[in-house]
Amino acid sequence: MALDYGVGRIVVDNIYEMEQLNHLAEQKNLTAPILLRIKPGVDAHTHNFIRTGQIDSKFGFALETGEAYDAVKKAISYPHLKLRGLHCHIGSQILDTQGFTAAAEVMMEFIEKLKKELGYEAEDLNLGGGFGIRYTKADDPPYDAYMEAVAKVINGFCASHDVKRPFILIEPGRSIAAPAGITLYTVGGIKEIPNIRTYVSIDGGMCDNPRYILYQSEYDALVANKAGQPKTEKVTIAGKCCESGDLIGENMEIQKCEVGDIIAVCATGAYNYSMASNYNRLQKPAVVFVKGGEDRLAVKRESLDDLLRNDI
Repeated sequence: MALDYGVGRIVVDNIYEMEQLNHLAEQKNLTAPILLRIKPGVDAHTHNFIRTGQIDSKFGFALETGEAYDAVKKAISYPHLKLRGLHCHIGSQILDTQGFTAAAEVMMEFIEKLKKELGYEAEDLNLGGGFGIRYTKADDPPYDAYMEAVAKVINGFCASHDVKRPFILIEPGRSIAAPAGITLYTVGGIKEIPNIRTYVSIDGGMCDNPRYILYQSEYDALVANKAGQPKTEKVTIAGKCCESGDLIGENMEIQKCEVGDIIAVCATGAYNYSMASNYNRLQKPAVVFVKGGEDRLAVKRESLDDLLRNDI
């Protein structure tokens, strides 16, 4: 499909993909433009499940073992592939610039090595994404500082080495989408366990937001219909799935809530609906766009008929 629609760059992750893509392009009498996904060996200081740039990762070609170098040699030998450059991505929800600048430096050094030893000069360098956002008050994302620091590394390297500056791409992804989204839940029950915790049960959970059960992501929440009141309670917001770990968060500060209240969980626009499932045969909620006081239904709420449609 990528070949049929003329996708600008296809990011290749392993040798099998490279061979497969060359074969498909040959069948279609095309030349596929590609980037190679490189592991720069940078620890992004995030949860183990969302660190993707180090050698022990399912993503990409490793620099340390020579795998990436061999992959470049192979890629430039294929007649139906055009290696436009390199791609890397060191993780997600990164809140400092050090990982990004380290990755940029490593990638520029690799680009220089490829030029000197293979005569290959990368046109593109995609530095990926992973920019953190303000999920809670403790998060302080450095957007401007990131761009300035990475540009300084790349421009400085090109000025002092015989390497032309590649076209730089980044993937802002979550940093745009996440703050734009809010998930609304209805409180269905409240269970107080003295001296332990208070559970607030909602009509959703890991089926629409699996991020807490996957890697303990933190969120800010509030009782939407009491938003102007002070947050006086610390609660665990529990989902409706049959799993003890089905939580939206623990020790979350919210207003005093009652059954029927609406809880709003902020900054859920990126990895919620796209990661949602029909766990326990639950139906996915609707998606509503809001602008200037006007609302528009973007995705219809799923029905039981939708879930049963493919059952025979």
